[in-house]
Amino acid sequence: MPTVELTAATTLPADGLAGALVGRVWRPDVGGPSVVVARDGVLFDVSAAFATTRDLAETADPAAAARAAPGERLGAIEEILANTPPDRRNPERPWLIAPIDLQAIKAAGVTFATSLIERVIEERARGERAAAESIRAEFARRVGVELASITPGSPAAERLKQALVEAGLWSQYLEVGIGPDAEIFTKSQPMSAVGTGAEAGFHAASAWNNPEPEIVLVVNSQGAIVGATLGNDVNLRDFEGRSALLLGKAKDQNASCAIGPFLRLFDATFTLDDVRRAEVALRVEGDDGFALEGGSTMAAISRDPAELVRQLFDAGRRYPDGAALFLGTMFAPVADRDAPGNGFTHKPGDVVAVSAEKLGRLVNRMRHCQDCPPWDFGVGALMRNLAWRGLI
Repeated sequence: MPTVELTAATTLPADGLAGALVGRVWRPDVGGPSVVVARDGVLFDVSAAFATTRDLAETADPAAAARAAPGERLGAIEEILANTPPDRRNPERPWLIAPIDLQAIKAAGVTFATSLIERVIEERARGERAAAESIRAEFARRVGVELASITPGSPAAERLKQALVEAGLWSQYLEVGIGPDAEIFTKSQPMSAVGTGAEAGFHAASAWNNPEPEIVLVVNSQGAIVGATLGNDVNLRDFEGRSALLLGKAKDQNASCAIGPFLRLFDATFTLDDVRRAEVALRVEGDDGFALEGGSTMAAISRDPAELVRQLFDAGRRYPDGAALFLGTMFAPVADRDAPGNGFTHKPGDVVAVSAEKLGRLVNRMRHCQDCPPWDFGVGALMRNLAWRGLI
């Protein structure tokens, strides 16, 4: 059975603590979460200065503010990571949780040509994974190469749209993939994300689903991008394939949003250009001996990350607590797991690891949603806890 064992060597970025790494831990002694900053191999609780990561993101220079904030020593990073997986946990000691809190959790869809094709396949297959392979081959043969070179919203994209309409190949996914308006949807609710080491969920009724390894930008209330982390946008391909109106059910279930391990704030060591150049790797290991590797190169994204944030924060939308925005993925698993032509789908017990050189490694064990710990600590509970602790 694959294990979920967290260490500093396998969790932290390749350059260790060179950047400004911010996270959150659950503190059993106070019955709630604390914002922490990683320094010299230790996690320091800086909640007295910043009760939430939302508050930290609102400062003029979040990385400098995090480095300067006074903090209470909670323990060595190694010790807290080791205590994070549920099956290894001492419930009386702190463990790592998702590094965001009050931010709206949003996601951009079909931002890579390969994932765009897969969404069209889901739609045409009506959620039946056995029909996917033949549709994939035909669609890729006819328009795959051209899609990869199109700039969304450009005159060339409009000409391709008209050609596809005339050929009877148009799709709502192609509209958001190459049209002027990006698909940006609500992935999950504030406070609902699980962190590294936690169990992540997928719906028990789904027979065709997959992980989606992504970079997640953290944006403050003014639309300024302050940093990034990793995410797994767990996706139910059969649900959304039956109807795009099932997107909410396909994306938002108990524990179906994993984010972490730490938020790396922008500074001299890490900028938006590092996000643009990032390679996001994925590995899935199952109890059945199945293993799968894949990933995304952010250089292949069809819309620049800054453009996606601009569309998120347009004139008609406001996010007073900021937002965490999944940027999408080019990864779409097609390897057969059980039978030829069936493609990939999760099984309970799968261990999914998402990693990037400057963001570290996010790892979760997959369970059916109802078997994951229920989400029961929301915004109201956070406010009551912070008030009781004298932090707000």
